[in-house]
Amino acid sequence: MPKIVFLPHPELCPDGAEIEAKLGETVLDVALRNGIDIEHACEKSCACTTCHVIVREGFDSMEESCELEDDMLDKAWGLEPDSRLGCQAQVVDEDLVIEIPKYTLNMVSESQ
Repeated sequence: MPKIVFLPHPELCPDGAEIEAKLGETVLDVALRNGIDIEHACEKSCACTTCHVIVREGFDSMEESCELEDDMLDKAWGLEPDSRLGCQAQVVDEDLVIEIPKYTLNMVSESQ
């Protein structure tokens, strides 16, 4: 099974985490299943950027993003060349290293 390493994030995952993932599962679903509460204001419908993540390792192993995801990513805070929406980035057969950006465009957290 592939693994996802979530780099430390001050609020969501202070110590980081290494988690086994199922093939085809999204990065967001892996995180949520393991108590890493990445925001997802649009309920995983690719209609916002709150689940924006940066794939530090394994980016090229994933399927390419679709046009809708690319359009949404253009609005993300801290966009980088290896950015993806966690709700759209599916796990394949290679391990991933994921950074959760410190900020989203949401003024108020959905979890509060």
